[in-house]
Amino acid sequence: MLSLGADSDVSGAAAVTQVLAADFQVRSVFALGGASHSHLLAALEDSGINIVSTRHETGTVGAADGYARVSGRLGVALIIADQGVPNAITGIATAFHAGSPVLVLVARSPRSWTEPQAEPDDDKQPLVTAISKWARTVPSAERLAEYIGVGAKQALAGRPGPTVLVIPQDFFTARVARPTRRLQLAVAPGPARANMTALGDLLARSKRPLLIAGAGAVHGQAATPLRELAERYGIPVVGNGLGRGVVAEDHELGFSWPYAQLAANKADAVVLVGARLRQRLGFGLPPRFDPAARFAQIDVLAEEFHRNRHIDVPVVADAGLAANALLRELEGHKLRFENGWLGEALQQRDARVAAVADEAPPAPVHPLALARLLQQHRPADGIYVGDGADIQNFMYSAIRITRAGGFLDHYPLGSMGIGLPLALGAAAAERDLAAERGGVAQPVLLVTGDGSLGFYLAELASFVQARLPIVVVVGNDAAWGTERHGQLRSLERTVNTDLGEQAFERVAEGLGCAGHRVDTLTGFAKLLTAAFGRPSQTLFNVILDRDAGALTKADPLIGMIMFNDLATGQEIQRRHR
Repeated sequence: MLSLGADSDVSGAAAVTQVLAADFQVRSVFALGGASHSHLLAALEDSGINIVSTRHETGTVGAADGYARVSGRLGVALIIADQGVPNAITGIATAFHAGSPVLVLVARSPRSWTEPQAEPDDDKQPLVTAISKWARTVPSAERLAEYIGVGAKQALAGRPGPTVLVIPQDFFTARVARPTRRLQLAVAPGPARANMTALGDLLARSKRPLLIAGAGAVHGQAATPLRELAERYGIPVVGNGLGRGVVAEDHELGFSWPYAQLAANKADAVVLVGARLRQRLGFGLPPRFDPAARFAQIDVLAEEFHRNRHIDVPVVADAGLAANALLRELEGHKLRFENGWLGEALQQRDARVAAVADEAPPAPVHPLALARLLQQHRPADGIYVGDGADIQNFMYSAIRITRAGGFLDHYPLGSMGIGLPLALGAAAAERDLAAERGGVAQPVLLVTGDGSLGFYLAELASFVQARLPIVVVVGNDAAWGTERHGQLRSLERTVNTDLGEQAFERVAEGLGCAGHRVDTLTGFAKLLTAAFGRPSQTLFNVILDRDAGALTKADPLIGMIMFNDLATGQEIQRRHR
């Protein structure tokens, strides 16, 4: 319960805290300790807001990003200006490309320290303007509450994204008027009636329609109507990125994009629900999609339409409102599609993946066999966070997501290492959500590579300090695996890709976690069950078969991350035109 005293005015720190707690239901924030925001930290702690300490500014912002993706609320990161902002760039860029609502509060030196030719110019934000939706410096203490409200609104409105607010530290101790006005966000836009009619007609004329759900489907709370569309009409739903799990990935109605993309070109109608036609979706071009397929797209921003591919039915609307309107529109069409077409088209991939996993010996550990074992023993509705390259390719083969907001990874920026900060924020969000529903938070599962883990390894200590449960599985092939296998194919040797076998289990123990080295999958299931059954922090350093990753380059049925078809696809598109 926020207590600001009996006076009509309060400190600037208390005003910031009131706006965050009352207007935006902030329950946890992420901070790298700094003297510049000490008074704000004290006000947040006094109000009952959880403060999760971090070890690197990208870790701070990345954790706020993970919190926002899982909770659907504003993520808040506290850093300092001069050294902190450069360190935070990767975290801010990741949130920007992922469309995560994050408010970065940057505490800078007092106004009296500002000189006309000081080295850093904290009143400007040239480092962040290209990777944030909005960036400002608060001009006076009296306007703190106003600027906090606008920064949060900008982060949450339309397509979400990070905003950056620079605050002179003396504003936190200044006396200001108690905030009295509550900021309410505008209602999300609904679809035009004519758009729904056109979308209904597009589906009615198709035989093999496909729905692709992206992050916008989660932000718009479209999971319920999308599941109903899948179940009632037999339309398969493929989730990409944060959109995975809006329809449970049972491989009947729900699929993940990395796994199902080989068959996407068999769809004659494609409806993008809060998904953007970027590289991971092959830009919407052949050969990833049939050049004759008709496309519809639901997005809150009109400028998103016709990105690389013509959109036959563009719908400017919130994904959830549009999905519900589509349900109503289809009631009069009496449609029922044979949804089995997508599963049938993937049977060859299913057989190949199963054969590789079945034939793998218990040691050295094959990453595909590891993926299948993790899927069997992780909590069915738990949160999964992915990082790395080759190791994630194999995880895409087996991990199935069953809840909206249950999947996080470094997509679409692809900056490796961000998985550990994302998992920190996801664990904090799971704790807050569990407390609200009167339950117990489940451990988050992070699967990462030995290369990617090294970026922000010290954030393991953040889990311990905050008492947030985590199970980390490190796929250790002692190399930058995807580069190593690429070089072996192109150079017939390796250059600067070998890392050596690191004892991450010992590092984890030094940071307060339980650590285990795993050389064989025999007996590993028992260790996993124990780790998921207790609210603690556990890291498994799994020693992988170093040669297994070559399959991701050589076998298209095993490769889940596709790049090499893009140039060919653009040539096909030009010939089609």
